[in-house]
This record gives sequence, structure tokens and C-alpha cells, in this order.
Amino acid sequence: MRKILAFFFLATLFLVACGKSEDEMKRMSKMEKARKDSIYRAAFKIAVMPTMDCLPLFYAKEKGYFDSLGVDVRLPMYYAQMDCDTALTGGTVEGAITDLVRGERLAKRGTPLNYEIATNTYWQLIANHRARVRTVAQLSDKIIAITRLSATDRLAAMAIDSAKPKEEVYRVQINSVKVRLDMIHNNLLDAAFFTEPQATAARIGTAQAPAKNPVLADSRKMGVTWGVFAFRTKAMEEKNRREQLEKLLKAYNRACDSINKNGVRHYADIIKKYCQVDDRVIQSLPSLKYPKAQPPKTADIIKAKQE
Repeated sequence: MRKILAFFFLATLFLVACGKSEDEMKRMSKMEKARKDSIYRAAFKIAVMPTMDCLPLFYAKEKGYFDSLGVDVRLPMYYAQMDCDTALTGGTVEGAITDLVRGERLAKRGTPLNYEIATNTYWQLIANHRARVRTVAQLSDKIIAITRLSATDRLAAMAIDSAKPKEEVYRVQINSVKVRLDMIHNNLLDAAFFTEPQATAARIGTAQAPAKNPVLADSRKMGVTWGVFAFRTKAMEEKNRREQLEKLLKAYNRACDSINKNGVRHYADIIKKYCQVDDRVIQSLPSLKYPKAQPPKTADIIKAKQE
């Protein structure tokens, strides 16, 4: 009998101890989550996309340039420009990759922005070779993919207005750059706007189905340079955020120097990791130069504001 009572006594102590341990673990888990959330909120966050205009940030992160300057930079990845904008307007990030057309629209809707970095971004309208079109004028009754109220939307309007196809060109909103590329590869679109490296991937097709998809329009020939990294003006008015930005710009410029010296193909592993393209696409990329951080030209901002 004594043995049985002793057993139950020890078992009760064990259960109480376990209960306290579980409560303690839950409390510690909440504390750890709160600590991590606090660190993340204090970090300098920039919404990025799997595109080559973000390569200096990717490289600076991988190389440890941000850490060496004492700034905690986070790069949340999105596949759609509108998702970057949502993060920017919602205040969950301090900056984002975007274009001046969307930036000016965001400013009108109550989120003023600082354009700290004009990028080397260009957009190409690339046709599916099966659509049998070689010019914008031949896009009559065809479907092209854009992002509404963005540079690609405006460029599409400019190209169509200039070429004057006989029939309507249907502009559909496909926001994800990954989905847009998949749709071109799977013959679900007649044409779509892309920036690099998706533009190269679209031009050459897949390894299983190589193609020579023609370029119908190129923003570089249309007299606009609209790619930017934009930062929330309100956030940049805070002393600590401005100091973080200044350190980020130093790291960005250092990364641009390295990329311009070695060429983009030298950073194949980083491009694969962040842009999710294969060696075939990387080897086909054009030579890209990255200017150091500077604001966009006033003329480009004015053009972007025009409705």
C-alpha cells in the first residue's frame, strides 16, 4: 500500500512539474516571438522582386555589406508589384522596388514617397512566337499582359497608340511575374511585358521548348526611365531610419561597383537564388550596368505623372 501511495505522490509531483514546465515554455516562446518581432520592426525593410534591378541589394546582402556597416536590412520577396505597393502603403516595409507611374499614384492616394534610387530597369513587350506577330500593329484582337496603373500599363498604351492596330488590343492584368512568364511559355498569352531576367527567359523559351519570341517594344526606345526604389517619406523623417538609409546607400553603391567590374554573369549563384532562373537564362542575359544611387530625372517624374 505504501508503495502505491508513494507512486501516486511522485506521479502527482511529476505532472505538476510538467505543467509548470509547459507554462514556462509557452511564456518563453511568447517572449522570444516578441523579441524577434521587435528586432524585425527595427530592421530596415525593402520589398523586392525576383528581378535584376534588385541585384545590388541581393549582392550586398549575400556579401555582408549591410552587416559591415551596422545596419540590419531585410528583403521580403514578392512576385507582384502590387504586393510590394501594399507592403509599402501598409507601413510593413520602409521601401520597395517600383516604378514612377505607380509611385506617383501611391503619392496621390496618400503615401508620399522619396525616390532615392533610379534603377536600370527597362521593360520589353515580348510576343509568343505562335501568335505570329512581329510588330505592335499586328496585335489586333490579341491579348497582352500588364500590371494595371503601372509602367507596363502606360507603356502598352503608348505603344498601341503609336502603332494603331486595326482592332482592339486586350490588356489583361497578370500581376505575378512568375505567372506571366509561365503563361507565355505555355502559350496562354499572345504577348506580355517583362523586365530582366524574365525578359530573357521569355525571349529564349524553355530548355524543353526553345523559342525565339520577338520583342515588339522596348521602354529604352520610348524615351522613359521609370524604375526606382521608393521609400516612405514619413519613415525617412525619422532620424534612425534616415541613418539606416544612408548606410544602405553606401552598401548599394559598393555592390554596383563590384557588379559593373565583374559583370552580372559572375553572380550566377545569387541570380539563381533570388530570381529563380537557370544557367541557360543567365548565360543569355545582356550586359547590364548599374548606376550608383541617385534620384530619377525630373523629366521622367513629369512623364510618369501624365495621365
